[in-house]
Amino acid sequence: MESTTQTGSFWMPPQASTNAAEVDSLFDFIMDLNYIFFAIIFAMTVYFIVKYKKSDENPIATSDFDHSTLWEGAWAFIPLILCFIVFFWGFKVFLNSTVAPDNAMEINVTAQKWAWSFKYDDGQSTSDLYVPAGQPVKLIMKSKDVLHSFYVPDFRVKSDVIPGRYTTVWFEALEPGKHTIFCTEYCGREHSGMYRKVNVLSPEDFAKKKSEGFEGRPDGQDPAVWGQQLYSKYGCNACHGLKDGEVKVGPSFYGIYNRKGETTTGESYVANEEYIRESIMEPMAKIVKGYAPAMPSFKGQIGDDQMDALIAFMKTLK
Repeated sequence: MESTTQTGSFWMPPQASTNAAEVDSLFDFIMDLNYIFFAIIFAMTVYFIVKYKKSDENPIATSDFDHSTLWEGAWAFIPLILCFIVFFWGFKVFLNSTVAPDNAMEINVTAQKWAWSFKYDDGQSTSDLYVPAGQPVKLIMKSKDVLHSFYVPDFRVKSDVIPGRYTTVWFEALEPGKHTIFCTEYCGREHSGMYRKVNVLSPEDFAKKKSEGFEGRPDGQDPAVWGQQLYSKYGCNACHGLKDGEVKVGPSFYGIYNRKGETTTGESYVANEEYIRESIMEPMAKIVKGYAPAMPSFKGQIGDDQMDALIAFMKTLK
């Protein structure tokens, strides 16, 4: 199968979506204007420096000539026309990138410190995004906490994800492959680690993967090993360390299983399976003494199999 993804340029990464080419065309046009006007202004500056350098032949000017209506009109009118071209061209690109086709597949996106969650029409939730090639995909996005920004450079799509409201963006990936999702709005200490992958699959592979479960445990893999992978996938590593006594936003996972402690209300707890499950699904129920109530809920994002794997991983940390 011949590749439809276009190679990147000096300034831009590869074009991996249907919208990327028109975004790059506008970008190249603006850059070309910059090059042309820079060359003209630089050349004229050098010319005037040389031509009108003070010398015996060129004493200080005494002319009272103050302006030229023709030149003043030209350097006002030409940039105005160029600005109008860029504005209307940019507005067209903006509309094309924000108004999704009627046949677009919808995926709900939740952003939170410091992870992404993608929910599909069959109820599955994933930490990476899975989409079919050649199918328009509309993302309906919201934030659980602070301002985030969804950005996939290869697709030329970027949109703020705002608490208390929904924002949308759409794209159509050209062919199977992997692309990086970034958060491009500073959202706290682990902002730089808030990146995931877009996994573009063929329509056949997407349908098969969806029916099997996008992020199910690979056959024969140890649950604790899978749990360690989920620990990174769901962003647990941003707030919970793995070393004894390591303090981040939350307590360390080292030795956490069956650990005894006290909550901020003075209640005692034992970190058994039920406590761990409750802390992930309802993190405000029992807040460990000495820590702020900063953890978001993962209800609806982590299934029973993932929960079992995470607990199995925690049991090995001793």
